[in-house]
Amino acid sequence: MRRWLLIALLLVLGMLQYQLWLGDGGWLDLQRLEQRVAAQEAENVPLRERNARMAAEVTDLKGGLDAIEERARSDMGMVRTDEQFFWVPGVAIEEELIGINARSVVRPESPDE
Repeated sequence: MRRWLLIALLLVLGMLQYQLWLGDGGWLDLQRLEQRVAAQEAENVPLRERNARMAAEVTDLKGGLDAIEERARSDMGMVRTDEQFFWVPGVAIEEELIGINARSVVRPESPDE
């Protein structure tokens, strides 16, 4: 009788250990979840940095005209009316900016026309 009781207790202990290590919510699931969390955290780091840069840029754009002017010059190739635009051969310019600048440049009239 004691032998059967010992065997039954060992089986119950084995089932509990199986559940603890390999069952749902057990140690193995915890390890997988910790790996997923670490991978997601690593993926979030550059996104957090990008969000911080964008928040700073929004603050600059809301705060003054200097940031807006800088953005218009760099992104859209805008030139103020009191400035002159000079194109330097051999310097790379984005194609979309060439079209924008070409529309804003007025050709001087030649005497033959």
